[in-house]
Amino acid sequence: MDYALGNFCTDCNALLKQQGVSANSLQQIAERLRKLLANPAFAATAFSEQMPVGQYLLHHDPETDVYVLAHVQAAGKTGKPHSHGASWAIYGSARGYTDMTEWRRVNPETEDKVELEVADKYRLAEGETRAYGPGVIHSTAHPEKAWVIRVTGTDLDAIPRYRFRPQQDRILEKTS
Repeated sequence: MDYALGNFCTDCNALLKQQGVSANSLQQIAERLRKLLANPAFAATAFSEQMPVGQYLLHHDPETDVYVLAHVQAAGKTGKPHSHGASWAIYGSARGYTDMTEWRRVNPETEDKVELEVADKYRLAEGETRAYGPGVIHSTAHPEKAWVIRVTGTDLDAIPRYRFRPQQDRILEKTS
């Protein structure tokens, strides 16, 4: 039997109830998301060629407050550095890819203006996943149209998050 959305959601619930939120539990959820993305029937159910760009709710677990979201990303979309505040997020590429950048703050948090530098850059190809714990600063880029699954620890629109402001903050992209 193929691993389906229902299996994934049941596993997420059990892991979080047993282990709470930790680097280990988030890694295990990311591994299960990878298993879900390997099921072609899942992507066919979650996405269609006709879906417009946007975010779609696939599942919400009221017990753990986990959200499973499908995102159709337009080609050429580049996000600004941000964190999910006190929540965590796991990204997975169902189709296409996501270029990820992780950022590190280099000046004291007591300063109003923020200075960020690149900590890591990599590509999440089809079927790949990555977990981001609370407060991890990252940005996404989609040079081509992409179908992305994002799993979050809560409704991100209901909590304080931090978006960095290029007109005020200093974002340093060092090339190697």
